[in-house]
Amino acid sequence: MADNDDKAAADNTPAKAGGELSVLDHKSRAAILLMSLGEKDAAELLKHLGPKEVQAVGATMAALKDVTQSQVEGVVAEFLDSLSGQTGLGLGADEYIRNMLTAALGTEKAGGLIDRILLGGNTTGLDTLKWMESRAVSDIIRHEHPQIQAIVVAYLDADQAAEILYNFDEKVRLDIMMRVASLQAVQPAALMELNDILEKQFSGTSGQQTTAMGGVKVTASIINNLDSTMSGELLDQIKEMDEEMGVQIQDLMFVFENLNEVDDRGIQVLLREVSGDLLTIALKGADEDLKEKIFRNMSKRAAELLRDDLEAKGPVKVSEVEVAQKEILVIARRMADAGEIALGGAGGEQMM
Repeated sequence: MADNDDKAAADNTPAKAGGELSVLDHKSRAAILLMSLGEKDAAELLKHLGPKEVQAVGATMAALKDVTQSQVEGVVAEFLDSLSGQTGLGLGADEYIRNMLTAALGTEKAGGLIDRILLGGNTTGLDTLKWMESRAVSDIIRHEHPQIQAIVVAYLDADQAAEILYNFDEKVRLDIMMRVASLQAVQPAALMELNDILEKQFSGTSGQQTTAMGGVKVTASIINNLDSTMSGELLDQIKEMDEEMGVQIQDLMFVFENLNEVDDRGIQVLLREVSGDLLTIALKGADEDLKEKIFRNMSKRAAELLRDDLEAKGPVKVSEVEVAQKEILVIARRMADAGEIALGGAGGEQMM
């Protein structure tokens, strides 16, 4: 009897709770914490998140299953522990906000939200488009001046911008992307015209200061989010109209195969931010060299499990593979922008 009691007690040790907690990613921890707070308090917190963050956390909530009591207690304890370091409300608030949101959402998704909160950025008419379905945004700008269409596409996140392009015919799509690539800054008059379209008032556009927007880097990011057929056709068309611009865009594009060019340390850092399910689907469409590079930068046990998952997964739709690869590329580019890894291949910088 005593042995059984000792065993039961051991099962509830902090070490075990910590082990169960370690398997949860940032989104899962945030989802568990929000669900633990109750509907009212969770809703208040969600009001402070952007559309992508709400979508990510909401999807994670819906997918949660088999969450143990130990994991719930661990997430809440971790959150309370982070609060205990505060000496008082308002003291060190900026640092606390950064740490809390990064811990809850991860570096990738927290970056833009942190800047928006701490820098006092207000929601503008363009920001409201990020909450809308891509087809609805397409309908709003469909009959507007092509330059207005380009400004909208350049402003939105690359994945949403790519979805919008699918709703235009080939000629319009090419015109929009040529204009996005040529954008450097937007004059206040153009923003005012867009403001009238959206029936919203812009804030923070005082004086005659221009707003940096667009360019070949943004264009490359948007094209990267299109499917391989459309991205190839669009890039060829851009080259036909402006060879130099097309080459610049191509040089900035980074595709999944280019992960072969990332050094081993970079791959190891990247893998810490990628879920196993996402990696399994993405590798279904990868060449053998890239697969071996991934396996080589994992523990022997993790590599064996991944190999087994790949074999057990069976056939996967090409569209699903492309979506998974693009998600990993988004993470890789964000980490590269933050200086956490260096991307090789197209668009990458040579390291000395």
